[in-house]
Amino acid sequence: MIIKPMVRNNICLNSHPVGCEKEVQRQIEYVKNNLKPCAGAPKLKLPKVALILGCSNGYGLASRIAAAFGYGASTVGVSWEKAAEEKRTGTPGYYHNTFFEREAAKAGLIAKTVDGDAFSDEIRAETIKAIREAAALAKIPAKVDLVIYSLASPVRTDPKTGAQYRSVIKPTGQPFSGTALNMMDGSITTVDVEPATEEEIANTVKVMGGEDWELWMEALDKEGLLSPETRTIAYSYIGPEHSWPVYKNGTIGKAKEDLERAAAAIGKKYSAWVSVNKALVTRSSAVIPVVQLYICCLFKVMKEMGLHEGCIEQIVRLYRERLYAEGELAVDSEGRIRMDDLEMREDVQKATGEKMKAVTSENVFDITDIAGVKHDFLAAHGFDVEGVDYEVDTNPVVEPLV
Repeated sequence: MIIKPMVRNNICLNSHPVGCEKEVQRQIEYVKNNLKPCAGAPKLKLPKVALILGCSNGYGLASRIAAAFGYGASTVGVSWEKAAEEKRTGTPGYYHNTFFEREAAKAGLIAKTVDGDAFSDEIRAETIKAIREAAALAKIPAKVDLVIYSLASPVRTDPKTGAQYRSVIKPTGQPFSGTALNMMDGSITTVDVEPATEEEIANTVKVMGGEDWELWMEALDKEGLLSPETRTIAYSYIGPEHSWPVYKNGTIGKAKEDLERAAAAIGKKYSAWVSVNKALVTRSSAVIPVVQLYICCLFKVMKEMGLHEGCIEQIVRLYRERLYAEGELAVDSEGRIRMDDLEMREDVQKATGEKMKAVTSENVFDITDIAGVKHDFLAAHGFDVEGVDYEVDTNPVVEPLV
């Protein structure tokens, strides 16, 4: 079939297997060229077994690629994806996982992927089994050195009660009015969002907060799969002040506060941090009001200043300059790792703010990097990738490694 992107309201409904494969290979090459064990770093600090919860896209995928191809770690990934059918493509995450496993096998690296609901006890049990199998194949102790928590889901079923919760992206307390950008055609509109109810706030915290992260660490601990050297990180975002009504001070922000609470609780026994990362184009960020336009302006500024990073560049810097660097790990006053340090520089924010005030539907393609943002959005689904002929008849079915 000829596979072209199907985009509705900044959501891409399909993906291209060849483009996804090339994107995985691109990230692998970047890691090989930019992430090498520091000669002075104690070898025991580097991860031999890494667990990535939410491994199939964005920061999670980059984290897995960097651990495997930068440090030679055996990796176990967890995600919930849909395989392709004869007349329907698989999810981009399905293709990413499949091609990652193929590239890992070529490189002699151990990689196991567990497909299913990461919030469930059943998938936790299956993952624990996979960790032991991966360690046995690598002939190393079954101890997880690095746990990355990068889950992004709109729905969570509580494994203890069976109750289902849905998250919402809404302000709290006051209604919100802001700009929304259609990345495909550049049109700018105003969106009005009513404040969340107390129930919606609580539900969002249940889905996107730190409770599940804690459950994972407790399960791994109970099975003896952690050690005093284990490090764990959950990813977060804060952003500029003008986005706070719908983000930091909104329902998502409440969930991120709970993520920081969980980091403190986990940190009583293991090294745990929340990493505040840079604004990037992900399948999640593409649907948040205000954020799309901000990212288009931010990318333009950071590229002009030579400061721009994508997912893989950000994670490589996190590993190289923070998590596995010599000396004490630098954190802010709240104990968070700030990988958004370049984004939040005063000169970057000032220039970005000026662009946001000046942008209109007529000049958006001239004064912002909407073209680059659109590319990143499409590339995350395997489209607009260099070297791929999108006019060629392509079989969407890609069989996973057995």
